[in-house]
Amino acid sequence: MPPLLDVADLSVRFETDDGVVQAVDALSFDVEEREVLGIVGESGCGKSVSLMSLLGLLPPSAKVDGRATFGDVDLLSASPGRLRRIRGREIAFVFQEPMTSLNPAFKVGRQVAEVLQRHLDLSRKEADARAVELLNLVRIPAPERRAGEYPHQLSGGMRQRVMIAIALACDPKLLVADEPTTALDVTIQAGILDLMRDIRERLGTAIVLITHNLGVVADIADRVLVMYAGRKVEEAPVDELFAHPQHPYTIGLLGAIPRPGAGRNGRLQEIPGRVPSLHELPTSCAFADRCPRADELSRSEVPELRPPA
Repeated sequence: MPPLLDVADLSVRFETDDGVVQAVDALSFDVEEREVLGIVGESGCGKSVSLMSLLGLLPPSAKVDGRATFGDVDLLSASPGRLRRIRGREIAFVFQEPMTSLNPAFKVGRQVAEVLQRHLDLSRKEADARAVELLNLVRIPAPERRAGEYPHQLSGGMRQRVMIAIALACDPKLLVADEPTTALDVTIQAGILDLMRDIRERLGTAIVLITHNLGVVADIADRVLVMYAGRKVEEAPVDELFAHPQHPYTIGLLGAIPRPGAGRNGRLQEIPGRVPSLHELPTSCAFADRCPRADELSRSEVPELRPPA
């Protein structure tokens, strides 16, 4: 059975005043039905850009190449009209910051109902009633009252739940959650992850979870893709990745996780050096200058991605 989403050789570059920025370089991955795929890496490594490029959400300066098959549609060559029908209906996006993603001038219930009217042709009364049901589905207390409130009247956790309700409004096949737990305290974070697990179980929705938090990945993901400087450096089932990480960058990320009483003088481990500029990516391994295992081969060419021996 083919995967729900199959992405091959995805490349994204931006034309800027300072030259070409290669944000994503020959990225390939797939997502199975009902699967949770975690995509991890430092800020600026291309996680969000990769998924946004599939849905035509990047500015005109972005040049996107490759193939992304969703059902019988190649998302990268689909017409703008076809993408508009897919966005929100079959593939939904939960953006990073709910306070800026929600419109401050409209009540949250109306913002949920708008999606229902746009994609499912519901009447305003039907959409408003369904919006309350969705707010209840994502465990917002007193959903009838909250539907009549504005985003600034809600806590950060509740705003994030409203964003998830909007994304789930049309029962999408794939949910892309971009840093859904950032800036939330651990209690609210746990609630959001429980909600996403419940969504997968109850609705059968596949989830792509974009995050830099390896604790979140360990909690919910089935499989993990690690990115560095726009390239995939490792991919493995979540248990395998944590038990036997292969790439030095993955090992460095896992070593930097805070652990009580660990480390010399209580200091966190760190990955030395800096991420290379995307304006001038090396033609060799992008991690070589920071890697304790770098050799002449990795300093002269991009290592081939292959299964561990």
